[in-house]
Amino acid sequence: MLDCSKLLTDKTEAILTNWIEAVRQDRQIESADTLPPSAVKDHIPHVLVAMTTVLSKTQESEIRLIVSASLEHGLLRAEQGYDPSEVAQEYRLLRQVIFTHLETDLLTATVPEVMRTVRLIDAVLDEAIAQCFKSYVDERLRELQQIQSQLTLTNQELNRLAHANQETLAHLAHELKTPLNSIIGYSELFLRKEKRVTEVRDTRGQIEHIERVLRNGRQLLRLVNDALELSRAEAGKIKLRLISINVISAINAVIDTMQPLADDKGLKITLKSDRAPDTIITDPQRFQQIITNLISNAIRYTEVGSIDLNCEILPDERWAIAVKDTGIGIATEHIERIFEPFFQVGETNRYQFPPDSTGLGLAIVSRLVTLLQGKIKLVSQVGVGSTFTVILPLEIKKNELVSVN
Repeated sequence: MLDCSKLLTDKTEAILTNWIEAVRQDRQIESADTLPPSAVKDHIPHVLVAMTTVLSKTQESEIRLIVSASLEHGLLRAEQGYDPSEVAQEYRLLRQVIFTHLETDLLTATVPEVMRTVRLIDAVLDEAIAQCFKSYVDERLRELQQIQSQLTLTNQELNRLAHANQETLAHLAHELKTPLNSIIGYSELFLRKEKRVTEVRDTRGQIEHIERVLRNGRQLLRLVNDALELSRAEAGKIKLRLISINVISAINAVIDTMQPLADDKGLKITLKSDRAPDTIITDPQRFQQIITNLISNAIRYTEVGSIDLNCEILPDERWAIAVKDTGIGIATEHIERIFEPFFQVGETNRYQFPPDSTGLGLAIVSRLVTLLQGKIKLVSQVGVGSTFTVILPLEIKKNELVSVN
């Protein structure tokens, strides 16, 4: 009768040696390249010991050893920087190596013996994988939650600095952009790989935690970028690059960019341009930034209806573009403050403005419009909608450039 327990014990060293070699050669496990053999091997001997125990007909199954060892293994792999796919590939290779070494002996065994051996080996490996990924995911979530806490504190500090010291804020914003992009990129990578790991069960809650970190990271990055832009504008450090541009092409480019956001809310964006000028001389980047912020603001505060843009030439070498929405509208007492930094309409009714608003978009628009020698007007009614009208010259005069600070 085949004694698979003894057989596995006799082949343990060979299995470990061949498995480490397979891991070294597998290009899907690049994180193992810089590790010594002892670090690669880690808890795998404990897995094999657990297998010999459950395969023995004379001993009771002892699963506590593999649970403890696998939890430690997952934590270690997280600290070593393994991706989830690399951890999963380790176990795939281990399964292959074990059955390769047992294949010849299994061919001489009876069908019940083969089925029992395969079933028990798979059960041990499945338990090891489950416990390993449990601690791996827990460690990653702990790291991401720590990052989220740090982002929250940084967000609060940025708000304080924005009111206290524009120069310090500008420097801090520059310093924060690089690590923030890294945090967001790292979280996106981990989230994509987490969704592909089929060995982990019930990971929905963990993925929601990671997505929350991403949302907060992106929100903070928007705040940093907006604060930096406002700081530059108020410090008079924005330099204009004046060229001739096609008005309709420039506006349509912005609409194409913003259309997916409008589609997500079922909103329609339309442009009426039959009375628009063909070309203007302006800074295309700053002009498109104004239109982008106005359309983005309209989408953010509009749940049902449409967003309409209307262009027309005015007397005295001027022209106007109006952005009209069917959103929540702005009360009369708030209109004078709407272009102030960090002012948000509806602070006494939190449902009136979305959580991703930084309170800087319209402040930036106001400063950029002034920089482009224009004016901005607002007409609004609560529950009906708002119309922001920007009046700009057909040609910006270089000798008339003004500071916005």
